[in-house]
Amino acid sequence: MKNILIITFVFFCLSCSQNSEPWKKNQLIEPNILSEMILKKTKLPHIISIGPGAVIDKSISVGETRLSENFDKLNEILKSIDKKDEIVLYCGCCPFENCQNIRPAFKLLNKLGFKNHYLLNIKNNIKTDWIDLGYPAK
Repeated sequence: MKNILIITFVFFCLSCSQNSEPWKKNQLIEPNILSEMILKKTKLPHIISIGPGAVIDKSISVGETRLSENFDKLNEILKSIDKKDEIVLYCGCCPFENCQNIRPAFKLLNKLGFKNHYLLNIKNNIKTDWIDLGYPAK
């Protein structure tokens, strides 16, 4: 009985840690996919920089959403966007595990009921994962 409880607890803890982020795996968009969309000039999602600066072509800058004034600015911008529109957030200051900007912003979109919001899958930083690869930059 004790072993079953331990196994159940371990399984529960592993399940919780896998779901601790406010986004799902299918809400991550790879940089090459967004780059192709920009280059093909297809109908673009709203591309919003929630980090130190808007580096990606066609993106708008909100600023670091760890700061309340920028978080409020994002909230204001979102009021003018339809809940069904596609939105791609990105920061790029550092790897996800260290970033203080992506979680508050993504949680806000979840809370407001947006249906098609994504996070650009920047694994290292915007320089390594976007600029150095020659993707469209401002």
